[in-house]
Amino acid sequence: MRSGWIARWEPEDAGFWAREGERVARRNLAFSVLSEHVGFSVWTLWSVLVLFMGPEYGIDPAGKFFLVSMATLVGAVVRVPYTFAVARFGGRNWTVVAAGLLLVPTVAAFAVMEPGTSYGTFMACALLTGIGGGNFASSMTNINSFFPLRKKGWALGLNAGGGNIGVPVVQLAALAVIGAGGGPRLLLGVYIPLVVVSAVCAALFMDNIASVRNDTGAAREAARDPHTWIMAFLYVGTFGSFIGYGFAFGLVLQTQFGRTPLEAAQLTFVGPLLGSLVRPVGGRLADRYGGARITLGTFVAMAAATGVVVLASERGSLGLFTGAFVVLFVLSGLGNGSTYKMIPGIFQARALREGLTGDEADRYGRRLSGAAMGLIGAVGALGGLGINLAFRQSFLSVGSGTGAYVSFLAFYALCFGVTWAVYLRGSAARTRSVAAAGAERRPSYAEV
Repeated sequence: MRSGWIARWEPEDAGFWAREGERVARRNLAFSVLSEHVGFSVWTLWSVLVLFMGPEYGIDPAGKFFLVSMATLVGAVVRVPYTFAVARFGGRNWTVVAAGLLLVPTVAAFAVMEPGTSYGTFMACALLTGIGGGNFASSMTNINSFFPLRKKGWALGLNAGGGNIGVPVVQLAALAVIGAGGGPRLLLGVYIPLVVVSAVCAALFMDNIASVRNDTGAAREAARDPHTWIMAFLYVGTFGSFIGYGFAFGLVLQTQFGRTPLEAAQLTFVGPLLGSLVRPVGGRLADRYGGARITLGTFVAMAAATGVVVLASERGSLGLFTGAFVVLFVLSGLGNGSTYKMIPGIFQARALREGLTGDEADRYGRRLSGAAMGLIGAVGALGGLGINLAFRQSFLSVGSGTGAYVSFLAFYALCFGVTWAVYLRGSAARTRSVAAAGAERRPSYAEV
């Protein structure tokens, strides 16, 4: 087994990066993606397990929405301690532990997944799967430390996209199991050995960065910065949409459009798959054009796509509804990549504005952005909880999801306004005034 500790890590040094940094960073990225991917699949297990739960289970649609909502809630909450665990234990060490913990919810679900089990037992198992959502926060915090700022959009997008793709993969696995006439225990039996493989690979091939350890002050400082909470709000609109729709889409197809489990499973995976694949593209576009600009455009397009969803819901058009929802998934994936690119850029810009330069500015940006990512990821995941609770209430009240879709549209409009007001309008004005005065130009938040 590797010793796992790296004493010197200077990714912003071009010579260091070319000699050894890039090779080490890419290796850690690859196995971080594997662990996070399995974590996402475990987190979203109940989005597909509920498709197996026919009338013999005695659970109505509202009860199923509540099950998946609770998995989302726990996944959001545990992201905070998972973020800080990287600094406390080391990125490699914590990845091994976090991957191994996934055995708890998978084995528990395997033991109880049959008709006659109480709703409370199912709820406890759904809550346990929430720990899979924490893997994202620790993984992103860890990988953020490995890459230079100019590469972060691509690296974080690839890391998150590879993790996010765990959502459609578990849905595809469920489709194969349902199509073959198998039961939920067969699906769970596939994932238990995968959990073990991801933990072993993390132990063998990943590293800890010594300079990242025990930096609790960064978490406190990030929590005091208003940009942490502004970005958390925007991440509710992007990632909250992705994970919320990922959990709910199959149930919506069954409840509103009367699809069978097999018919729902045939459609459910398409949106999350495309949204996951496009996330690195969002990061790459943000690297080139600025995360704020890409995020702004994404919210405009998400609002338009949601308007089409409302129209399709009112007309009962399954084809239009599914197509518009797939577009929403793709846009949320783009927005996920662009918003996460903004985070390190914001704190790097802040370091330069406060007069820091060189390695000092780089270290400051890495410290605060790594800590902020956990808080932002946790709040963003709560958007998934809100989406599922909105669906539950809408179906209870009016028998369709139309009310929920209208509320989502209004929220995207609000996200657009916040992005423009905070990261584009004011920054653009400051940049123009500095240029007119002939003063030294410092980075605008419009460029993050």
